[in-house]
Amino acid sequence: MEDAGHNAGIEWLTNLLALQGLAATVTAELVEDEAGHSCWLTISEEGLTPEQVQTLIGEGGSVLDSLQYLANTTLNLGKGHDEQQAFTLELAGYRAKRLGELKAMAMTAAEQVLASGQEYELKGLSSAERRQLHHFLKAQDGLSTYSRGKEPDRRLVVCLVSEVPNEA
Repeated sequence: MEDAGHNAGIEWLTNLLALQGLAATVTAELVEDEAGHSCWLTISEEGLTPEQVQTLIGEGGSVLDSLQYLANTTLNLGKGHDEQQAFTLELAGYRAKRLGELKAMAMTAAEQVLASGQEYELKGLSSAERRQLHHFLKAQDGLSTYSRGKEPDRRLVVCLVSEVPNEA
């Protein structure tokens, strides 16, 4: 199943890029992290101009996030929950770098909440990034996370387990 998912992901993303007039190579790798297994689809920078790379990433990763959302939705369409696979799109090391930044944000939030007892809000995150932070922080004893607000102003809140509001 993983090979079929990898191949489907490579084919889907290669075709999508071709529709945009971009002849880029896509590779796939199964990665396991705190959030579980994910098929990382990496777009090679070879043959792309710096402007094309930046356009595909978008401001704050917005285009890459949108393409990743489309990949996950399209490639899992009609599959049962147990058959679905998570796909992560990578280009120019953006995801790996951002993952490091998110882990640092999670550590800072955890340390501040544990030291002060006060909740800590993280703003300006995509839904995928909020989900990653939920996964990073769920292993922290004594802490809980929940989301507050509505898009586009949805925020991740880190708090002590004893301080989780009833509606969260």
